[in-house]
Amino acid sequence: MLLHSNIIGEGRPFVILHGFLGMSDNWKTLGNQFSEQGFQVHLVDQRNHGRSFHDAEFNYEVLSEDLKNYCEKNNLTDIVLLGHSMGGKTAMLFATENPELVSKLIVADISPRFYPVHHDGILNGLSALNFNEIKSRGEADKILSSYVSDLGTRMFLLKNLYWVEKGQLGLRINLEVLKNEVGEVGESLPSYLTFDKDTLFLRGDRSEYIGVGDERVIANHFPKAEIVTISNAGHWLHAENPKDFYAAVINFVNS
Repeated sequence: MLLHSNIIGEGRPFVILHGFLGMSDNWKTLGNQFSEQGFQVHLVDQRNHGRSFHDAEFNYEVLSEDLKNYCEKNNLTDIVLLGHSMGGKTAMLFATENPELVSKLIVADISPRFYPVHHDGILNGLSALNFNEIKSRGEADKILSSYVSDLGTRMFLLKNLYWVEKGQLGLRINLEVLKNEVGEVGESLPSYLTFDKDTLFLRGDRSEYIGVGDERVIANHFPKAEIVTISNAGHWLHAENPKDFYAAVINFVNS
């Protein structure tokens, strides 16, 4: 099965992977900007997310295999690969396993290390949405607000809502599998894997996902990595400060 994607522009292939509970649409604005710089941008939905297929198997090995299959089907080589959070973990594994396909790697606000499960409130909130009763985005937001206080996070999550048919809302994500396999999202990159091409790690100055202790871990796996901090940004740094995020990425890919 092939991953769903939105392909923008012509030129050098630039593949973007969203984070956990996200989708390719989250990257449309930046994708358009990157395409204007001579890239063919592939905004990809990972399995169990967005418009891609649903499957009971969910771990970084199969996410990386999905991406390899996608690259082969679309004849993509020498790609610029950018991944955020969970997408960053997929991108790291893919680049270390398929270095011949990746020219430059960009990882947004995630380290190769292990992260404990911390999505319980969000997953419980999404599970509480009863679409036999909920008939509008506003009603869904009201229920979700009991579990997720931050409005920005709720808006991000509610992008998964869609009209299954007239009058019937649903979620695009495969919630059941993502709940069952949420532990996989925090898994570390296997210790023996390395990628010795140009790599950029971007972190938000208000995010705790990449700390000082992560710098050594990053260097062990990615000896040519540089770490750049995006100001006025938390974990969703590309959405919170898109201008600086865009500038850092373009500066890196064109250097």
